Amino acid sequence: MTTGVGVTGMGLVSPHGTEPLDVFDALVRGQSALRAVFPELARPAVAATVDFDPSPWFNKLQLAGVDRVSQMAVAAATKALEDGGSPLADAGLARDRVGVYVGCGMGGATALETAYGMGASSGRVPPLTIPAFMPNAPAAHIAMRHGITGPVLSYAVACASSAVAIAEAAKAVACGDVDVAIAGGTEALIVPGVVQAWQAMQTLASAPPEEAAGAVRPFGAERSGFALGEGAAFLVLEAEHHAQARGARIHARLAGWGMSCDATHLTKPNAQGQARALNSALRMADMSPRDVGYCNAHGTATRVGDPVECEALAAVWGDDLQDLKVSSTKALHGHLLGAAGALEALISIMALRERRLPPNFHGAAQDPACAVALVTREQTEAANLQAAISSSFAFGGTNAALLFASI
Repeated sequence: MTTGVGVTGMGLVSPHGTEPLDVFDALVRGQSALRAVFPELARPAVAATVDFDPSPWFNKLQLAGVDRVSQMAVAAATKALEDGGSPLADAGLARDRVGVYVGCGMGGATALETAYGMGASSGRVPPLTIPAFMPNAPAAHIAMRHGITGPVLSYAVACASSAVAIAEAAKAVACGDVDVAIAGGTEALIVPGVVQAWQAMQTLASAPPEEAAGAVRPFGAERSGFALGEGAAFLVLEAEHHAQARGARIHARLAGWGMSCDATHLTKPNAQGQARALNSALRMADMSPRDVGYCNAHGTATRVGDPVECEALAAVWGDDLQDLKVSSTKALHGHLLGAAGALEALISIMALRERRLPPNFHGAAQDPACAVALVTREQTEAANLQAAISSSFAFGGTNAALLFASI
């Protein structure tokens, strides 16, 4: 037996702030959070960081063993629960009927970088390094914070991590394994060693400090790659009948999701694999492509990735492709890697709720190989928007698509 899945809560800690509407408004305006970082590195680096104070969430003693990636996860997940009307406060809800599903690509990078540095200089490594950097730490901290005794699961699927986590959580809600799921992702990788590793792959955009804000140009003819971002975003998912019984507000319905694997190359994307995930989401939602008005694209602004994604969209949408409005908000908040799918899902829900679309910024001259209908500054109003899809495509070949519909 399956049931409808509603999104009743949203919470985030992002480069643009912690209030979903404020963050969404900033993206519609084109406010970039990208800036120059680590001037000591040999090559210029650009990233989107979060101004985050952990003190409301952890005391000094706790912080010794809690990496930034877990700190932001606890904050964002708690905000999502508060936004959802505090479903855990319902005396009739057993804590083993609640699940936590977290996507995190690489775990506690700050703890690991600190350990390497201290180990090299003094031979002494902080004793809580392992529990601080392990990838399942964020999920465990959320569970401990809220006394959740149901399934607590972590997904490390590179850039699709949190989209996969949300899909798996929705599946658990739909089939009745849990009544409430806290699902999303977190990532905090902006440390010198990680930035240099990505630079070595030649996937990061580079720009002088004065041009950092506009360095990422998705689908643009002059694109040169992405910028790293950090943060956390979580959704509260509930069976629709459960949400309605407790009088909860439902932001949107998670109508369908699709996952696939390219099984062709570890780092090179494949249009056929991406199309399979998109088609799966549409089939589950019982929708045709023309029913979906907006796509928050994966859009990493890499030379290889953007045309492949457009090829996949063309394969699925066919003659209706120009009616699908497309943008990549990574141009403004950076690429949150394991948390990207969750943040972009939240943005897609906000587009549905507000009937507005975030434009595709910085790619002034569109690449002819990316022949999709990019959202412009003049096209933000979307009064008739009923469904939006968010795409996440990962190294390793995993593809995930989340399809949201208005209530």
